[in-house]
Amino acid sequence: MAKRAIITGASSGIGRALAIELSQEGWDLVLVARRKEQLEELAKTLSTQTEVVSLDLTDRNALDSWIETLSAKPIDLFVNNAGFGDQALFIESNWEKLDSMIELNIRALTRLCRAVAPLMVKQGSGAIVNVASTAAFMPGPLMAVYFATKAYVLSFSEALHNELAAHGVHVMTLCPGATRTEFADRAGNHALFKKEKSLPTAQDVARFTIESLNKRRVVAIEGRLNRFMVFLVRLMPRTTATNIARRVLDK
Repeated sequence: MAKRAIITGASSGIGRALAIELSQEGWDLVLVARRKEQLEELAKTLSTQTEVVSLDLTDRNALDSWIETLSAKPIDLFVNNAGFGDQALFIESNWEKLDSMIELNIRALTRLCRAVAPLMVKQGSGAIVNVASTAAFMPGPLMAVYFATKAYVLSFSEALHNELAAHGVHVMTLCPGATRTEFADRAGNHALFKKEKSLPTAQDVARFTIESLNKRRVVAIEGRLNRFMVFLVRLMPRTTATNIARRVLDK
């Protein structure tokens, strides 16, 4: 029987690329996103059994209704990939957009982990991938809320892995850096994405994700430069890291 993976935010970017890679490895898939047409177009290109779920994860009632269906079939892998960012001074930012970001990046992810983890514990196996970012390792002026949401994802996921590992459930935090996806368009273009041709593709990150899962990594930081940057950030004073992030984002 084929293994079964559920991927949120699967209509584009890293989520879409993961769906392609996993399908090529023989996984059956459940693809979740708001944009049904894109999901259906993607599903037509995949060679394994694929279910499409059009769902706004910030709609709490709709999310809870879908969660009630999750116990019907085994879940071998759950990827919390849905999320977005925004670039602006905090006092000038749009509150509705920030509220939606917190709802998606934090609450929906946490709610889904709470729903899926007990199912995996009961079956004695499974893996959860929560997509954070290299932003999780430092404060980010001009993207203060986004960076903070990813810091939450990292801290929460590491703790969750510690709780679930003894039950045969592996939790991995994926921390990509700037990647060639639609993220920049939604967040607002800035210096991190100016050299787009030099950035890894979503497919690169997807392959790294699967490789990291196979190696049972708990925190997977994509790219040598990103790993080096995180190492340096951990050594320097937080105020210095914050000032550096501000200069990069302010260009």
